[in-house]
Amino acid sequence: MSLAKTILSRLFGTVLGEEEKEVSDSNFKSNSDSEEEAESISNPASLQLPSGHPVNRLWDLWSEQAGQVPVPELCLDGLSGEHEILSADVLERELVRLRQFVTSAAEERLKEAEPKPVPETDSEKEDSLSDGESVPDGESSSDGEISSDEESQILPDLDAQPLIFTIKNQLAAWLLIYPPVGHGGELSRDMLEQALEENGVAFGVDEALIDRLPDDGDRYFHLFLAAEGTPPIHGKDGYVIDHYPRKKKRELTVDESGQVDYAELNIVNNADEGDVICQIVEPVEGVDGRTVFDEELPAREGKKAVVPKGRNTELSEDGSALIATKPGHVEFDGRNFQVKPVMDIGKNVDYSTGNISFLGDIHIHGDVCSGFTVRAMGSITVDGVVEASTIEAGGDLVVVKGVKGNGQAVVKACGSMYAKYLESSIVCVKEKLQTDCIINCSVYSDGQILACSGRGIIIGGKIRAAGEVKANIIGSKSECLTSIILGGHPSDDFDYESLIREIQALELEYDELQKQPDSPTKMRNLPMVRMKLSVNRTKLKQFETYMVGVKEETQDQEEKPDERRMVCQIAYPGTEVTIGDVTGRLEHETQHCKAVLRENEIRFQ
Repeated sequence: MSLAKTILSRLFGTVLGEEEKEVSDSNFKSNSDSEEEAESISNPASLQLPSGHPVNRLWDLWSEQAGQVPVPELCLDGLSGEHEILSADVLERELVRLRQFVTSAAEERLKEAEPKPVPETDSEKEDSLSDGESVPDGESSSDGEISSDEESQILPDLDAQPLIFTIKNQLAAWLLIYPPVGHGGELSRDMLEQALEENGVAFGVDEALIDRLPDDGDRYFHLFLAAEGTPPIHGKDGYVIDHYPRKKKRELTVDESGQVDYAELNIVNNADEGDVICQIVEPVEGVDGRTVFDEELPAREGKKAVVPKGRNTELSEDGSALIATKPGHVEFDGRNFQVKPVMDIGKNVDYSTGNISFLGDIHIHGDVCSGFTVRAMGSITVDGVVEASTIEAGGDLVVVKGVKGNGQAVVKACGSMYAKYLESSIVCVKEKLQTDCIINCSVYSDGQILACSGRGIIIGGKIRAAGEVKANIIGSKSECLTSIILGGHPSDDFDYESLIREIQALELEYDELQKQPDSPTKMRNLPMVRMKLSVNRTKLKQFETYMVGVKEETQDQEEKPDERRMVCQIAYPGTEVTIGDVTGRLEHETQHCKAVLRENEIRFQ
């Protein structure tokens, strides 16, 4: 029997088997290795170690003496699964830490188990000299007894060694146990409890595991989940459930016949006093967790919802709802819900109502008759016709039956405008304009101008748009001049031209007053007109400075491709398109026409 086998036998406290048993064990080991390796590769929580790794070296020595033993299984599994303790990223990092841990522990175990020479006494030295020649190293005597050199080697007696591996977040701890060496003691419950205590593991310990491991046949070279902590359950933030839209849906629906019902735009969201605008859901409190070291893991508390409380709204007594305190139109201003009062006029705007100026929204169920003015800080809806009057909306403007301006109507919307038709009017829109028909109008829009529903025609006048002009038909067979001007800031041009017209009107009024004979009326009105004229001239200078800056900005933007174009099904001769400083005139009827600026030239495609 070789010295190596003798030391191995003493190392793990096992009895040597016969040659046939060794061959059988070797075959079992080979088969089990391949099966376990295939299984471990499919398990992402399994730690893969090379054959020469210290852990496998320890296991090889043990398996050669113990016979059929399970291969090492170092797998970070066994968690309850109720909470996400090991995500994919965390698992990858923990396997790196586990490898460092088992490598260090196995190397230290191998060093501790190395055989050490036994010091000889003086009498033993004399006996050795008197015996004559000694048996060569590594050989047995003829009668099979161990040589004196073998007897001079002794292994330490090491008890079974339980090790504790704790993941970084301290929510789980695993046991890894090495077998005893020499005449060391087998695994016992006291050893396990001592290891847990020395490592500070005191919460979530699997007592059933601690009870059964000392008698478990697979107790060595395996990872067992010994303790599992409780991760914190973070609170959930409160949130708001809206009962009214935060964004306006202002798209008109075109039916199969190409018609649009402008009465169905519904840009006013009416609410009565006490109506719920939105519900406030309270945050959910968090639940603290606990580590395997019995330390508290505080949970993050849920944040309260930001209540979008605006003008004419208040919270309910229990704080669960935002309600309207007045009837009106519900609108979201970007941060809060507010209820804007709605002026409801059930008839025409005429001498019975006079001019109207209102801070909220206005709904007119009739017409706006010639000579009258309607101004609103919010949106304006007119169910009838707008005649030769002035309309100014701080929001959107809807004219269900259209505008018939007779060359005198001035209509302005700081939002979008929707009208059945526009005829002989001046129209300024900050956003989009959508209509069925535009005839002989002067139109300014900082967005799109769309005339694609109904007849979808644009005839005569000047149409200025920052972006796209799209229609079914542009121009007429009579070659009526229809000017399409694209680019820039049309609403600024409108404001500038309006200021010029106002100054001209004041200058004319001032001249007429000066020609009048002296009177109390002249003395009262002349200073007022002079002051208005001075104020408007100052505004004009400031506006001109502003326009210079806007023009420079526009030129910088025009160097890049943009959406300035005219698109229509039919364009008649007399249609003139201007983009920037370039103008092109259509000389013949064109089907499916598209006018764009290419290489400093207007091209009709």
